[in-house]
Amino acid sequence: MTLSEIKNHLIKLDKIGFQLPDGSLVANHFHVTEVGKVTKNFIDCGGVLRNEEVANFQLWNANDYDHRLHPEKLIHIIELSEKVLNIKDLDIEVEYQGATIGKYGLDFDGTNFLLITKHTDCLAKDNCGMPERKQKVSLSDLDTKESCCDPTSGCC
Repeated sequence: MTLSEIKNHLIKLDKIGFQLPDGSLVANHFHVTEVGKVTKNFIDCGGVLRNEEVANFQLWNANDYDHRLHPEKLIHIIELSEKVLNIKDLDIEVEYQGATIGKYGLDFDGTNFLLITKHTDCLAKDNCGMPERKQKVSLSDLDTKESCCDPTSGCC
């Protein structure tokens, strides 16, 4: 989700909810302690120079149980960050403290913002020397009319 997309959702909401990947909700007295731009410059395992930028939101729970962040306040924080930090319409990454700090993608289900688990991946599969995975074939799917020893049978 991008900054423009979250603002479009927020203007239609009366309250903000964030849902974790396990289905539980972030406590409704959370704070958005940061909205910023994170720039990552790196070289992938294939030797290619890369540059990534995301808008970063940090969610935090405090002992302030009466605190509620309203949609219009979050829109204001986002717009101020866009202006002061010169943030473009970037994808959003959310940091949230569980057992460790987790980084999540963001989606929306019509009611809550969904924290989506992120995964690592090789960005240079064609250039880093990783072998391609072989196709797995179930023996029950093999045509019994063909010999398993035939090179064109698909089992080798």
